[in-house]
Amino acid sequence: MDTTTLKDTQEQIHQSLYNVYDPELGVNIIDLGLVYGIDLTPDGFVTIRMTLTTPGCPMQQSISEGVGAALQHIPGLTGGEIQLVWEPAWEPGRMTDEGRRQLGFA
Repeated sequence: MDTTTLKDTQEQIHQSLYNVYDPELGVNIIDLGLVYGIDLTPDGFVTIRMTLTTPGCPMQQSISEGVGAALQHIPGLTGGEIQLVWEPAWEPGRMTDEGRRQLGFA
């Protein structure tokens, strides 16, 4: 992929993650602030660096499956992985204004 295609594909990935919801909170993972980074290689391999609201979150598998499903139809992707990270720890201040609004914080 050339630089323009990489940026466009990365934006498609970002937009598709708005469709992945934390089933307990009913808010998508972007607005919750769970996605820390999206790295895409020129050969189409994506790495999503993300966290969960708590280390023992029972929704880990459900959210991971949602991420996989959201990325499935993006042209140019050849594979991917989720890197679950705990530093920095998630806290409510990582949410977008929309996420805060949906949870009644704003």
